[in-house]
Amino acid sequence: MPTPFDKLRSDELRADPLFKLAVGRAPESGRDLCSQPTMSRLENAPSRVEVARLTAALVDVFCRSFPIPPAAITLDIDDTCDAVHGHQQLSLFNAHHDTRCFLPIHVYHVESGKPVAVLLRPGKTPSGVEVRTLLKHLTRRIRRHWPRTRLTFRGDSHYGRREAMDWCEANGVDYIFGLAGNAALHNLSYQAGDDLKVRRAEAGADRMRGFADFAYAARSWNRQRRVVARLEATTRGFDARYIVTSLTGEPRRLYEGTYCARGQAENLIKQHKVQLASGRTSCQSPLANQFRLVLHTAAYWLMLALRDAVPRRMPLAWYEFATLRQKLLKNGARVIEKAARVRIHFASACPDAALFRMLAGRLAASGP
Repeated sequence: MPTPFDKLRSDELRADPLFKLAVGRAPESGRDLCSQPTMSRLENAPSRVEVARLTAALVDVFCRSFPIPPAAITLDIDDTCDAVHGHQQLSLFNAHHDTRCFLPIHVYHVESGKPVAVLLRPGKTPSGVEVRTLLKHLTRRIRRHWPRTRLTFRGDSHYGRREAMDWCEANGVDYIFGLAGNAALHNLSYQAGDDLKVRRAEAGADRMRGFADFAYAARSWNRQRRVVARLEATTRGFDARYIVTSLTGEPRRLYEGTYCARGQAENLIKQHKVQLASGRTSCQSPLANQFRLVLHTAAYWLMLALRDAVPRRMPLAWYEFATLRQKLLKNGARVIEKAARVRIHFASACPDAALFRMLAGRLAASGP
């Protein structure tokens, strides 16, 4: 439930003139916005079916943000620790994070950073069936809009599950996932790294890196798959990391250029979780918490639209949401309501007043 501080802040901001103006109410004569108790009732109002439809609608918003269907897209899928401070439904103790938590899954479009989906889930590693179900629903929803677009999913070893890979291969979806090492993989990579270890020793280097790929089938797999290994020989010994993929290409490019770039998803999750406070899933009901995640994702879209409206030549067009909010949305201003118009007066020394005026014109032209 919201804290007393949330209640105080909500009760103060419900009469804020710019907030009222943003939702189409007159800043002075218009009715105040909803109170904190009303917001709490709203969070708990949607049914299970309604929350599911709202979550699926996020995928529709993503697809409609493109003027034409892209030929191919890559989607990053990752989870994040959302610590809880009570015994909310679905919260579990996670030994890795050493806390009771949720592990909500976030999905982002790689090239644009646009959010595709966010799903509340228990604080445990997702099972293969769970990953397969998520990929299946995402793919089917996207293909309603883009039946010919090639999809690629990218994730760490939590998502490199047999069920997920089987489903992707049966439905024409590419994947590149991390793969946990085992004795068989270590034996293959150790043999492939013999030359690397010799060359490092001859050169007297502290570290030397190489790459290899080979066909591998775990005992539970029904077929061999391509595994790419990152090999590293150091003065302390030999190390290997693995990915499994359906993609073609040179091993080094697949590992360093394609797989390792998924680190950007962690920055996007940080913006969603920290800068937009989506980690505050403090309701008792998981439906209310999922509804909160949908609302926070809507806020992500608003901030993304604001940043996209900034001219590309300006540094602000590449800033994170926290900086954007600090420079544009938290400037003090005087709001005056007239009979025919509303005037917003900034201080004469405000460095971003001209940019604010330009963005207000750009965004107002598109309608509410």
